[in-house]
Amino acid sequence: MTKHNKRSTYICQRGGHLYMIAIIDYGAGNLRSVANAFRYLGANSKTVSTPGELKDAEKIVLPGVGAFGAGMANLRKSGFEEPIKEAAKAGIPLLGICLGLQYLFEWSDEMGRHEGLGLLPGYITRFPEGDPRLAGMKIPHMGWNELHIKRDHPLMKDVKPGSFAYFVHSYYAVPADTGDIVATTDYGFDFASVVARGNVMGIQPHPEKSQLVGLRILRNFVEMERDL
Repeated sequence: MTKHNKRSTYICQRGGHLYMIAIIDYGAGNLRSVANAFRYLGANSKTVSTPGELKDAEKIVLPGVGAFGAGMANLRKSGFEEPIKEAAKAGIPLLGICLGLQYLFEWSDEMGRHEGLGLLPGYITRFPEGDPRLAGMKIPHMGWNELHIKRDHPLMKDVKPGSFAYFVHSYYAVPADTGDIVATTDYGFDFASVVARGNVMGIQPHPEKSQLVGLRILRNFVEMERDL
């Protein structure tokens, strides 16, 4: 790992080969703000719009905003679904952001049942309107809320328990294996806000809107070793 400039430029090297972080552009992601955050960190990142560009990536970022079904349809239409699965199987670190976290699971019930990437067991569902636990709380869950860290993980290095991150979502992940939960957030009840299994990771809050905490999480991803 080498560092350049006072702001710290993180360019990862292996055998002299510079490797990059591929940020997938499939027509449904909050790409500009995510790309700007990695650029601010000095990461060797690149926005890619064709599946073939993933072959040179050593890490992959899958952002997303909007509806699950439409987003997955765009991902499939763009030809990214199978290359993402192959990269994950090959051990390449993959980070899903916001809706990108939700894609990692098997399915979502948002406006019908829609199949996800199936990289993590579990499903996506809506915050239950009318649930007494959410009395007086609005859906979508929008604004600052705490991250309650449940286990050590490189993605959360130097993130203090109870740190605040910025959320905008109406649906949340229900992992089938609680061991995949890295952090939870309380919105009437605890839901999984950071998940990980091996090289497959996801964060529900928007790191690019979460100020220093969000930048710390992205920096951890940049600096993370491939072999987790």
